Amino acid sequence: MKETRLVKMLAAGVACAVAVGMALAQESTTSTTTTNPVTGTTTTETATTTSTGTITAYTPGSDYITFRTTTDTAPVKYYYTKSTTILDPEGKTVTWSAVRPDLPATVYYAKEGDRVVVRKIVLSKPATVEKDTTTTTTTRP
Repeated sequence: MKETRLVKMLAAGVACAVAVGMALAQESTTSTTTTNPVTGTTTTETATTTSTGTITAYTPGSDYITFRTTTDTAPVKYYYTKSTTILDPEGKTVTWSAVRPDLPATVYYAKEGDRVVVRKIVLSKPATVEKDTTTTTTTRP
């Protein structure tokens, strides 16, 4: 009896931990729960799917962006929905107007059928290029 009660408590604890983790992270996750038929032990595995790279194309009004993880790979279509969240580098929510090609980002996504659907996009600061400026003033007599 104690063993059954313990298993139930552990299963409830794991379920709560997964729920809290998903709520706080607001990331796309895949959970797999298995129960050992002999011991009754429940195991839950959770994986977050992310990619870091560069947005290669975004057209306002379309339903996808193209994203490249490295310069060696071909761009991949990531579809978005009305519930897709876009965050700036400080973690504040921004509008789609902040999304532009050649912008580094991290996308959090899930595979739905044959489509990769983005749940969240975290924009990164583009690499800065320092520019030296020299000003010359000449005075005419």
